[in-house]
Amino acid sequence: MLEKFRAAKRTEVERLMALAEAGGLPPPLTAPRPSFSGAILDAAVPGKRAAVIAEYKRASPSKGDINLGLAPADVARIYAANGAACVSVLTEEAYFKGSLAYLDEIAKAAPGMPLLRKDFLVHPLQVAATAAHPASALLLIVRMLSDADLTDMLRVTYDLGLEAVVEVFDETDLDRAEAHAAHIIQVNNRDLVTLTVDLAVSERLVTRKRPGRVWISASGISRPAEAARMAQLGFDAVLVGTSIMSEADPGAALAALVAANAGEARA
Repeated sequence: MLEKFRAAKRTEVERLMALAEAGGLPPPLTAPRPSFSGAILDAAVPGKRAAVIAEYKRASPSKGDINLGLAPADVARIYAANGAACVSVLTEEAYFKGSLAYLDEIAKAAPGMPLLRKDFLVHPLQVAATAAHPASALLLIVRMLSDADLTDMLRVTYDLGLEAVVEVFDETDLDRAEAHAAHIIQVNNRDLVTLTVDLAVSERLVTRKRPGRVWISASGISRPAEAARMAQLGFDAVLVGTSIMSEADPGAALAALVAANAGEARA
């Protein structure tokens, strides 16, 4: 699955390389970026409540189209009004119907909201392109990158004033993320072969959480009780997209997840 996504990014990387060679790569924004990790830690209550990173997601290979009638600006206002700590923005075009322009639209509609660019980033020029938009953080998937490439991508990310959310699927990925001193770890509960999700992945890996790290559980979280369980296990945040975007009232679905307390949430 990840190799399919990598192939889909080839044209984007080639275009950015041509732009860079011609001196046409957009410069990074100079305005301050809200802190992604700071917003998570401000919203979380350790052991009791996880911050919610709400995702703007228009489609996925496993679900197909998802509520395409919801415009980025409308979703941004809904998320800001109902307690999202941050917003994840899927920018991948071929399989998720995303766009880098959504970062600008969401930032304009929800000023001060930290944004995560969620995409399949394999080249430093994609990091540079991200920095030209109002993202606070970007996603780096460990198993899509060699150790040398991960080192380079992290260096460029930090040099440009962005935070890196480093995604892992298993213990081997986690070993590599820790070897690169990743500050924000995201555990993806989805099996890349079957596309099924299992929250036991988060339950297993979080036992290795180290002090001073920010941990996020992603994929398969749809009910307040699940969000509360992740907080109880030690996760600082949960990333939720499909279950919110699919609801007739996304704001109410988000508010319920934000309010979820360990030991209290039952549905």
